[in-house]
This record gives sequence, structure tokens and C-alpha cells, in this order.
Amino acid sequence: MASNSRPTQLKRQRERNLAEKRNMKAARRQEAKARKAAAPRRVGDEDPDLAGIRPGPQPRPDDDFPVE
Repeated sequence: MASNSRPTQLKRQRERNLAEKRNMKAARRQEAKARKAAAPRRVGDEDPDLAGIRPGPQPRPDDDFPVE
């Protein structure tokens, strides 16, 4: 006859640990969200690589050659 193992207690503990981990992660996310909302936005907080770029076609960087 096969012996019945009782993994229920172990399974419950694993599930409790996973639930606690999920709760801690959700709390960290809420804290980060609140911290971002409370932080003042800096003036001129623009990516220097994208500064001055408009949507649409951009002018050629070298205007020495005419576009045909």
C-alpha cells in the first residue's frame, strides 16, 4: 500500500510565504508610486539627446549637399 504523505502543512506554509511576498512587493510599489508623485519635477528635465527635436522630418545635419 502507498503511504499518504501530508504535504498540506508544507503547502499552506509555502502559500503563506508567497502571499506575504506579494503583499510586501505591493507595498514597495505603493511607496515608490507615492515617492514619485511627491517628488517635485525639475525644470528643464529634458533628455539632452532629444532637446530641440520636433516630431516629423528633421533637417539634415550637413546642409553642404543639396537634396535632389
